Amino acid sequence: MRVSIGHVTRYTYSEPTRYSIQTLRLTPPTFKGQRVIEWRITAPGIDRATKFRDGYGNTVHLTTCTDLHSEVLIIAKGVVETEDRSGIVQGLQEPAPVRTFLRDTDRTRPNDALFNLARSAQADATLAGMHRLMHAVADAVAYEVGSTSPRTSAAEALADGKGVCQDHAHVFIAAARTLKVPARYVNGYYLSGSNEPAEAHHAWAEAWIDGLGWVGFDPANRLCPTDRYVRLATGLDAISAAPIRGTRRGSAHESLDVMVEVQQQNIQQQ
Repeated sequence: MRVSIGHVTRYTYSEPTRYSIQTLRLTPPTFKGQRVIEWRITAPGIDRATKFRDGYGNTVHLTTCTDLHSEVLIIAKGVVETEDRSGIVQGLQEPAPVRTFLRDTDRTRPNDALFNLARSAQADATLAGMHRLMHAVADAVAYEVGSTSPRTSAAEALADGKGVCQDHAHVFIAAARTLKVPARYVNGYYLSGSNEPAEAHHAWAEAWIDGLGWVGFDPANRLCPTDRYVRLATGLDAISAAPIRGTRRGSAHESLDVMVEVQQQNIQQQ
């Protein structure tokens, strides 16, 4: 399947600033089951950006803007060809050892409730065990837009019993790690079943299964990623895998507007 993606992010400042810096993880990788046909990032300073791979293998652009400006507009767009591999991830550059993804973060720190969720689901380090955990997370955390914030932890989302895809991924990761199963956060794009454009920036999790390697699990949709998913970046949690992180000088108020459109592309129109 060919998937067309447009991802627009606009920061607007109440007062002009002379300096802002952005860290962009907006370049999807090519690996087995995903091939980038074309991709372009437009952003202030992108032509002189520092480009590198971070410790998780993500392509990163570090951009700066030193002209007086009241907004920063970042556009990532392109076409990616995908294949359904039942969530199995192979062919990625993997600089971080698997054991790295046993590490806790503020958003994935376990507690008794997360420990009990994994045990009550009869989850274990097998493929079937992680499937059971995925469904247990979906049962325990109802999908509700606006019910949490980017700072919400897995423990908080589980206690509240509601959240969005980021929270589902964090709860799955935290619970898996209580079983000593390496797990990591993935952000990317999801093509809905509708023929219309969809706002579809999405997040899911991956767990390490001996004999298979990394396998994706999406509790928000109760399935392993298919050819409707486009992988962007990975990390220990949503912070380390964030598509855009930035800072600026000054105390002006900042507003953020994000629009993501994902469509299946008709190859015959190429």
